[in-house]
Amino acid sequence: MELAVENLAVSRGGVPVLEGVSFTLTAGQVLILRGPNGSGKTTLLRCLAGLQPPLAGTVSMPPEAIAYGAHADGLKSTLSVAENLKFWANIYGTGEITRAMNDFNLTHLGARPATNLSAGQKRRLGLARLLVTGRPVWLLDEPTVALDQASVKMFADAVRAHVAGGGAALIATHIDLGLEAAIFDIGACRADPDSGAALVGAFDEAFE
Repeated sequence: MELAVENLAVSRGGVPVLEGVSFTLTAGQVLILRGPNGSGKTTLLRCLAGLQPPLAGTVSMPPEAIAYGAHADGLKSTLSVAENLKFWANIYGTGEITRAMNDFNLTHLGARPATNLSAGQKRRLGLARLLVTGRPVWLLDEPTVALDQASVKMFADAVRAHVAGGGAALIATHIDLGLEAAIFDIGACRADPDSGAALVGAFDEAFE
């Protein structure tokens, strides 16, 4: 399993924001994506997840191998915690939610509607969806927002278990998760917004 990104260029709102992005993410590896706010981290992750086309370059792994955790938790508020996970487990064909419930300390909340969860509980439930996808590559955008220290450790433990089992993770984060990881700083890949005109009809990315 390998995610290979070569000479990738991406835009936001029709304006180039990153160019010349190249890295390889292999099984068992964690890669931390660094860069200041507004530098293009979300735009890059969305492109890798197949949610917007690149301007140039290649991504070797198909989106079907990727689980993308964005800023939103992706929950159905009227469903319970267990029902939310069962919904996603059925979508991905895995069917199993017990490990996800246990690993993110959600078992005692199984019958509670998602709308009645705290912000941190909602975030844990959103992250628990990763475990029911069965997909090898996790792309995560600031996954620890709203998590307390204990929950951050819970998340880091889940990532360690994922990569120990042959998975991989690319994580945009500003905090130290205590993971053995390589760092990719996208600062050197910033495109000059004045180097070309806005692209007519380009995907208008509104998430970062």
